[in-house]
Amino acid sequence: MPAVVPASVGGERSFEEETGMSKQQAAKRTADHCAQLAQEHGWIWDAPTGPAANAPSTLILAHGAGAPMDSDFMNDIATRLAALGVGVLRFEFPYMAQRRVDGRRRPPNPQPKLLECWHGVHAAVRAGVSGRVAIGGKSMGGRMASVIADDVEADGLFCLGYPFYAAAKPEKPRVAHLAELRTPTLIVQGERDALGNREAVEGYKLSKAIDVHWVPTANHDLKPLKSSGLTVEACMQEIAGLMARRLIG
Repeated sequence: MPAVVPASVGGERSFEEETGMSKQQAAKRTADHCAQLAQEHGWIWDAPTGPAANAPSTLILAHGAGAPMDSDFMNDIATRLAALGVGVLRFEFPYMAQRRVDGRRRPPNPQPKLLECWHGVHAAVRAGVSGRVAIGGKSMGGRMASVIADDVEADGLFCLGYPFYAAAKPEKPRVAHLAELRTPTLIVQGERDALGNREAVEGYKLSKAIDVHWVPTANHDLKPLKSSGLTVEACMQEIAGLMARRLIG
């Protein structure tokens, strides 16, 4: 007869009881797996550091429509999250990966291809990591993540500058699926985002699973006006802190 693992106080089992390994072991397994994926596919893995590095939480982060996975914005937020104990794995959609090969700019792949890519990356990561796995991205990358979040049962969703509508087309919002979203979600949005400003977004019906954090006077890249007295660095650090707390407490 197999041994019965006792439940923890309150009826909940600890991480060690659930996985059969310590958090340190799980964190190493996760880091090794993500590092291997990065090496095999040309992705970027920012391993967690700092006091929370042994809390195995991973964020898969996708780029926006016009900038690659190693843009200044992506480098900045990934570095800040890793320093707070969140491992970040970045990848590129097929059209952007091809641009890296031949240098030619091209439009994003059709949505089915983008979603297929997202599903594949998530499956590859989830297969070899322990702990929580969240998904998200900058602009288009976050929007595509929001489409698959419930299907893949992500532990969290982070959208950094969500494109609620195309430029100059507020009459065609991309919000239908957001009304029914079940995944715990944080949307970080600039108050003057040209793809979804505060006035427009506050008029949408969004799921109760979604929290929207407004960056005062900020644009689509989450950069505030100098007149606000806020710095980009302070805003980015606040955003990273909000994200990390949702993943590792």
